[in-house]
Amino acid sequence: MMTTQSKFYSDRQLLFGDLHNHCGLSYGHGSLEDALKNAREQLDFCSVTGHAHWPDMPEPDERIQYIVDFHNEGFAKLKHDWPRMMDKLEAFDQEGSFTVFPGFEIHSNADGDRTILYKELSGEIIYADSIPDLHQRLEVLSKEGVEALAFAHHIGYRRGTRGINWSTFDPNWSPFVEIISMHGCSESSENTRPFLHSMGGSDWKSSAQYGLKQASIFGFSGNTDHHSGHPGSYGHGVTGLWSTGNDRNSIWDAFKNRRIYALTGDRIRLEFSLNEKPMGSIFEHVGRCSFDVRVRGGGPLDCVDIVKNGRLAYRASQVDFDNTRKDADTIHTLIYLELGWGERNKPAPWDVELGIDCGTVMRVEPRFRGREVVSPVEGEGSESGFYESTWKQTDERAVAFSTVTRSNPNNATNASQGICLEVEMPERGKIQANINGQVVSMPLTRLVEGACTGHLGGIDSPAFRFHRAPLPNEFNWNLKWEDFCKPGDYYYARIRQLNDQWAWSSPIFLR
Repeated sequence: MMTTQSKFYSDRQLLFGDLHNHCGLSYGHGSLEDALKNAREQLDFCSVTGHAHWPDMPEPDERIQYIVDFHNEGFAKLKHDWPRMMDKLEAFDQEGSFTVFPGFEIHSNADGDRTILYKELSGEIIYADSIPDLHQRLEVLSKEGVEALAFAHHIGYRRGTRGINWSTFDPNWSPFVEIISMHGCSESSENTRPFLHSMGGSDWKSSAQYGLKQASIFGFSGNTDHHSGHPGSYGHGVTGLWSTGNDRNSIWDAFKNRRIYALTGDRIRLEFSLNEKPMGSIFEHVGRCSFDVRVRGGGPLDCVDIVKNGRLAYRASQVDFDNTRKDADTIHTLIYLELGWGERNKPAPWDVELGIDCGTVMRVEPRFRGREVVSPVEGEGSESGFYESTWKQTDERAVAFSTVTRSNPNNATNASQGICLEVEMPERGKIQANINGQVVSMPLTRLVEGACTGHLGGIDSPAFRFHRAPLPNEFNWNLKWEDFCKPGDYYYARIRQLNDQWAWSSPIFLR
C-alpha cells in the first residue's frame, strides 16, 4: 500500500490557521492584542473577526431583546474601533512567519452567515442588505483592485435561521466553506460533532454533502468561531493549508484554489491526490483513477476514508497496516503532555519544562485552549487577561511552557491544556519533565506501553497525563486505492484518530 509522494505536496509548505474567531472587538471577550498573541503562539495565519452587521435581524421582541441589544452594541463598537483594529493588525503581521487578514462577519437569516476577508491590510466594513448584495459589492471592489472573500460558516443550521441557502451560494466569493467549528460539524446531518448551540440542530439541506450534491464546488475549512480572544483554541477547529510559501500572496492563492482542509484540533498532516492532482482540483477524466493518501497523525490513527459522492467508498483501518513493533535504534514518536482536571471553577497555573534526555525534538505542537464563553451574557466581561498560554523551545531536546487550567466544566467537555512533541530518540531514552516543581523521569519504553498520569496533590487536585507514545506505523499511514470515475463525481478524504480528532480534505471534482 506504499506510494510515491505527490509532486504537488513535496513542493509546498503545510501551514495552519484560524479565519473565524472573535474577541472584545464587537461582542465577545478578550482584547484584540490578547487574541493576536494567542494566535501567534500556535498558528501561521489568522483573521480576528468582528461582528459587523445583521441586515435581517429579528424584530424587537421581549424574549430576545437582550440578543438584539448586545448585537447592536457590538456592531457599533466594531464600527468605532475599526481604524484602531487595522493599526493593531499591521503591528502583529510578520511576513514569512505570521500573516494576519482583516475580517468581519455578516449575519443573515435568509442566506446564512459570511466571514469577509480582505487580502491586504486595508478595507472597510460592508453594510450589505443581503448576501447577494454583498456579492455585488465585492464584485465592484474587485474591479477596483480590492481582493476579498466571503466564506460561509456554521452552514448546518436550518435555512432561515442563519443556515446556508445553497441557491444564493457563490463559489467565486466562497471558494471554501467552514464545515467544523465550536458550533459543530456540517459535513452531513449525522457526524462526529453535533450542533448543540441554542440556535438549534443541523439540517440535511444545509450540510456540505447536500451542497455538493447540488453540484456546488467548494473546499473545506475548519475554524474555531471562538468568542474569548483565542484563535486556534484547541479542539474547536483549524484550517490546514498547502502553500508555496509562508507569505500573504501564497496563502491567498491556496484559499482561492481550495488547497486547504478542515481539522478539529490535532495538526494532522493530510495529502490527498487523485491521478496526482491535489485536493481542491477540478479536471476532466473518465475511467480508472488512482488515489494516493498520506497521513501523519497527531496521535494513533483509527481509519482513513475516501468519500465518493457523499457515500463511503473505501476505508483503511488499523487491520490494514502492520502494527508489529519493529526493533530499531531510534523511535519516531509523539510525546503529548496534557494538564487540567482538579477542583471545578478553580484556576490552576502551570509552569512546565518538558523534554527528552537524548535524541531530537522534530516539531512542537501547542494544544492550548481559550476560555469557554460565547455571548456577552456568559462569563467574564473583561477585555484583559485572556493571554494565559505561552511556550518556547529551549534547545533541540526541550521546551518550556506556562498556562492556566480551570478543570473540566462537566464530564463531557475537555478544558485541558497541553503540548505535543514529535521526537526521534533512542528506545533507551527517557522523557523528562518539571511540572510545577514536581520532577518526572520516565523511560520511553514505559510510555510506549500506555499512558501515565500524576497529580500535583491529593484527590481532586490538578492532574497531568502523558499520553501513550505511538509507534510510527500507528500514526504514519500511506495508502493507494483505485476506482472508476465519471464526470460529476467528487471525492474527499476523511481521517479519524483514536482520540476522536478528525480531518477532512477539500474535495476533488471531476467536471
